[in-house]
Amino acid sequence: MKKLVISALALALSSGIAMAEDKTIRLGTEGAYAPWNFLNDAGEVDGFERELGDELCARAELKCEWVTNEWDSIIPNLVNGNYDAIIAGMSITDERDEVIDFTTNYTPPDPSAYVAASDGVDLEGGVIAAQTGTIQAGFVAESGATLVEFATPEETIAAVKSGEADAVLADKSYLAPIVAEDGDLSFVGPDVPLGGGVGMGIRESDGELKAKFDAAIQSMKDDGSLNAMITKWEVSSTFE
Repeated sequence: MKKLVISALALALSSGIAMAEDKTIRLGTEGAYAPWNFLNDAGEVDGFERELGDELCARAELKCEWVTNEWDSIIPNLVNGNYDAIIAGMSITDERDEVIDFTTNYTPPDPSAYVAASDGVDLEGGVIAAQTGTIQAGFVAESGATLVEFATPEETIAAVKSGEADAVLADKSYLAPIVAEDGDLSFVGPDVPLGGGVGMGIRESDGELKAKFDAAIQSMKDDGSLNAMITKWEVSSTFE
């Protein structure tokens, strides 16, 4: 009887280990912030973070799948277990770090910038658009300007073009291709350094998963492949 109990217990444990090893890690992203992440013509997640996430999962020997989530609820849905990691151009901040953990950064701090439809915009006292829940929205709120928030980055650009906002503050890497394609918009004022670089958001209880992604990110830094990927997608400066 004892042998049967022990055998059954060993089988259960081995099955549990196998199930843990076979667990699919769900990567949550916005899918609306090119070139970081976006949906391609086939409706699939694409961009810098898609390529990066797939490579990190391969190096960490993890089976991963992608899900999209609106930005304003992306942290609550991680905490609630709807996915296992956020990889969505999320800057590392002390405020966010109180709710979730972050991996080591996979890009250095990316400067934010203002874009407007005309010169002479009052950046300190005017109406500035920013995406809800971003470090840019927090900065504008404390700057003395009037903040107007929108759920998506596309809406912030539309607000400037319609005259609802005097300017938009966002990641410069997001704004640069828009400015290049739209002759009515231009950068105004100085760049604004914000955040501590971009990292993957992980639940505080998932220390093992964080460690695996930390090691994978570091390996890409060490062999130069991360800098090559950053340069390819033009998302930020490279690591020195």
